[in-house]
Amino acid sequence: MAAGLGLLRLSPAHFWAMTPRELERALSAFSAPRREPPGRAALEALMRAFPDMT
Repeated sequence: MAAGLGLLRLSPAHFWAMTPRELERALSAFSAPRREPPGRAALEALMRAFPDMT
């Protein structure tokens, strides 16, 4: 509620009329962009650099 009413400055009527998906999308403008997970080559390089010690 604080994000919707305070950060987004929505009126209570608009806030309560939003779906969770709409609220998440509106708030996503304030978060870091999502990055893709590392590819196979990057994962294998990390596994070689930091092997499991089991």
